[in-house]
Amino acid sequence: MKRLRAARREIGLTQKEVADQLDVPQSYVSKCESGERRVDVIELADFASLYQKSLDYFVSGQDEPMNERQ
Repeated sequence: MKRLRAARREIGLTQKEVADQLDVPQSYVSKCESGERRVDVIELADFASLYQKSLDYFVSGQDEPMNERQ
């Protein structure tokens, strides 16, 4: 998932740092970013919280939450 990688890089974290903060293996982060592993909504919410992004950023590809778009 390209947006996971982009969001991580935007805040300057390595996959290892993300893995440590989420208490998962680094390989988990790598597989999520590459699309090798599907990410459920709960997992995506963890990434979104860490990266300070809305779920919409990852789901719809938009930077603004859907309910704020006009």
